[in-house]
Amino acid sequence: MKKILMLHGINHNMFGKRDPKQYGTITLAEIDAKLQALGAELGAEIESFQTNHEGEMCERVHQAFLEGKDAVLINAGAWTHYSYGLRDALAILTCPIVEIHMSNIHAREEFRHKSVFAEVVNGQICGFGVESYLIGLRAALATIEESK
Repeated sequence: MKKILMLHGINHNMFGKRDPKQYGTITLAEIDAKLQALGAELGAEIESFQTNHEGEMCERVHQAFLEGKDAVLINAGAWTHYSYGLRDALAILTCPIVEIHMSNIHAREEFRHKSVFAEVVNGQICGFGVESYLIGLRAALATIEESK
């Protein structure tokens, strides 16, 4: 069974209440349940972690490295666009990393168009709502298989 870490960033605990035009009404618990279900179907164990504290997120990335996770999915929220500390933590990982966004960050405010993670992740999926997470999981698992 592949071990996948799903990292949810700042303000994601407010999914379902926050800006439904961009994020819909799905909650973080519902997103995680969908990931768990797909993971079980595809032979992957999904662990989810959410924090509003950047240092805690970096520490969880370090822990993922030490645990030897098979892949990391990350929706860092606003940190995507400016957290060089989190970018450097992600660069430590030797497993596939998939950046995920529910909204199309390229169709939003200009500051959201740039990801400081782009150089250290395998790819980015955005704009498909909760499906972005499920596509991201499938992409991570395919990347693991391709690297064998």
